[in-house]
Amino acid sequence: MQGTAEQTTHFGFETVPEAEKAGKVQNVFTSVASKYDIMNDIMSVGIHRIWKEAMMDWLAPRPGQRLLDVAGGTGDISFKFLKRAGSGHATVLDITENMLIEGRKRAETDQILDSLDWIVGDAMSLPFADNSFDVYTISFGIRNVTQPQEALNEAFRILRPGGRLMVLEFSQIPVPLAQKAYDLYSFNVIPTMGKLITNDRSSYQYLVESIRKFPDQETFLSMVQHAGFKNTSYRNLSLGIAALHSGWKV
Repeated sequence: MQGTAEQTTHFGFETVPEAEKAGKVQNVFTSVASKYDIMNDIMSVGIHRIWKEAMMDWLAPRPGQRLLDVAGGTGDISFKFLKRAGSGHATVLDITENMLIEGRKRAETDQILDSLDWIVGDAMSLPFADNSFDVYTISFGIRNVTQPQEALNEAFRILRPGGRLMVLEFSQIPVPLAQKAYDLYSFNVIPTMGKLITNDRSSYQYLVESIRKFPDQETFLSMVQHAGFKNTSYRNLSLGIAALHSGWKV
């Protein structure tokens, strides 16, 4: 009698058992946690901040809303959300505790601890009841999830009717020559920066590879729709280096 074939997925360009990916991702972000925000600024020449402001512009946070920021790491999106909303609450969920620890330090500095919860958890199995949040965000995190479709399904479940999904993720440039130039930068420069700044080349090699394995804009839009979201759309940022996907739970 033959055993059941083991399910596999990608970890960068490497094929690994699905059961191992979350642990590998956790190791990556544990390794880079203390330098994560600095590396984001250096890798993107600060452009990631413009992308996140564009995310907030489209999201238009309102006073009193409850946000769940998945793969929220050091809390960057939650801080921006609370500032824009003026009042409300944000729950930052991440699989890597070290990232949350770095975020708490920032919250203490900004004196907004009372408006935030920090929870270690899995995007594919959220520890919240149905219809619990007004807004769900995930920023540069869904490509690291073992099964992104399951994460989108969970987002739909925990959002209240009328709730909003917003995904910010690296994507594909629809101009081949521009994509080739970006690939040259990514594969040759970013891992080297990782080695110099965090003494960790392999983690940043994985992060670059994971971007190339992520679905293009239209394919990911169909995944958002498959989860049940309506009025879905996306916007390219910086020619498509990153993209924002939006959907509503109607």
